[in-house]
Amino acid sequence: MEQLKAADIARVKGMGFLHNRGTQNFSGRILPKGAVFTADELAAVAECAKRYGNGKIAFTSRLTAEVVGIPYEEIDNAIAFMEQAGLIFGGTGAKIRPVTACKGTTCVYGNFDTQAMAEEIYEKYYCGWADVKLPHKFKIAVGGCPNSCMRPSLNDFGIEGRRVPQYDAEKCRGCKICQIAAKCPVKAVELTDGKASIDESVCKKCGVCVGKCPFKAFAHESETVYQIYVGGTWGKRTRMGTPLSRFVTKEEIFPLLEKTLLWFKENAYHKERLGETIDRIGEETLEKALFSDDLLNRKDEILSADILIR
Repeated sequence: MEQLKAADIARVKGMGFLHNRGTQNFSGRILPKGAVFTADELAAVAECAKRYGNGKIAFTSRLTAEVVGIPYEEIDNAIAFMEQAGLIFGGTGAKIRPVTACKGTTCVYGNFDTQAMAEEIYEKYYCGWADVKLPHKFKIAVGGCPNSCMRPSLNDFGIEGRRVPQYDAEKCRGCKICQIAAKCPVKAVELTDGKASIDESVCKKCGVCVGKCPFKAFAHESETVYQIYVGGTWGKRTRMGTPLSRFVTKEEIFPLLEKTLLWFKENAYHKERLGETIDRIGEETLEKALFSDDLLNRKDEILSADILIR
């Protein structure tokens, strides 16, 4: 095959195929639907690597499976093969990137079904907004608890499940060994004058204490709420995501995500990450927009507008 042109490399990069340095081959990113592959899907990925790549697969930090060493002329065949297994290549460009999630679905610390939420976001936004051009990449992460294994606070939009302790002091027996104090990983609970007390400035609302008090001074059921982070980045430029000023309900998450995307598209300059836009315009301005309906009312107008140039 004749030498690849820059235009050829750029074209397939937009399809999820990244040039392997010093070769005419590419690594193709295959996306899981909810941060999870089934056994049959992994078998198909392995077969794709054997047929069209060099037999190797590398998993990325965003949980995609990269089939390594695909010759340029085999890219279309690899795409068609994976489509038969119900999977797609992608995950590049100035758009929504692959959605990541921790294993909160099965983890003992998980406060909700993280992988189900990730799949819903994947279907509604990664696929549903596939043709929406954004100012820059936009990363979404779903975390089940404040252990933050998937680092929601370092994504453009991070979701983290929390459980706020429901404490009834009248039920507290002042046990010599308080099970809540013993289990609390951040030592936010201690006995004061024969009663348990919570230091709210220390408590992470992780949910570990739920169900641990034998006398139910701490409720055995606690509704999951969510901390949302916006504008986090990691790499050459690091920025901790801005936490919204209050926890939100599950019903609020998707409208907030959509409004964040719309605000980003309307306000960010070309090649400016969300965090940079927030720092330039202001956290209070963003939060005010996210907790109003103005952006959703102007959705079609915003989506049809051109990206701002500096």
